[in-house]
Amino acid sequence: MKHFFTLLSHEIRMLLVSPATYVAATLFLGFMGLVFTKILEAYSAAPQEISPIDVYFQLFWLPVCVMVPLLTMKCLAEERRLGTIETLLTAPITTTEVVLAKFGAAYLLYLALWGSTGSFFYVLQRFSGDVQFVDAGPLLGGYLFIAVSGLLFVSIGVFTSSLTRNQSVAGILSCVALALLIIGGHALSDSPWLDRDSFLPLKNAIEYGHVWAHRDDFARGIVDTRELLFYVSSTVLALIFSIFSVEAKVLHS
Repeated sequence: MKHFFTLLSHEIRMLLVSPATYVAATLFLGFMGLVFTKILEAYSAAPQEISPIDVYFQLFWLPVCVMVPLLTMKCLAEERRLGTIETLLTAPITTTEVVLAKFGAAYLLYLALWGSTGSFFYVLQRFSGDVQFVDAGPLLGGYLFIAVSGLLFVSIGVFTSSLTRNQSVAGILSCVALALLIIGGHALSDSPWLDRDSFLPLKNAIEYGHVWAHRDDFARGIVDTRELLFYVSSTVLALIFSIFSVEAKVLHS
């Protein structure tokens, strides 16, 4: 792994000059800014039962399903399309270093974009004069959930990019996979047919990977080690599949 940081810095530079990065950043910050504005309008019109922070992080899934594909769709698909992945792997570096560097660069940018939204809450606390609007517990829990779950979301994007030479196809695959994980799991968790005894193992598996329930736990300050294990192990698995996919494509090229 001695070449990892060199590759990581290169990938960060490549992301910073990519138009897709700025499209993702513009869409993300524009959407989250609009969401934050609408939340403030609702709270200024009438009292609400839940914290504005909780409402804000409930919509995490929509920017994730758009931003992650835009950040990751080029990382391996474009390398394969241009034929540079084969050239890159002839250097004294490993496939693991290449995949981890691309994952690390996308994940750091993902964190930076979400971190920039912290300025919304600073402005709210600075000018509202009411500390109840910005409760540190749900705020820290929300950002911790974003950081932990982002490991899996970005690794899924990297994996889908390893499956094809077309970055548009990679972006669509990533969006669909993320939607199935986040929205599909949420929809299935409420299905009454899962209450049958024969479907009990499937129900337990769905509840274990229920991203929405994880978000609620983090917002309440509950950090369950089982949830951390789910995201870390799933991330490792997705990255291993990405490495195998790249190596298989190189061998057959």
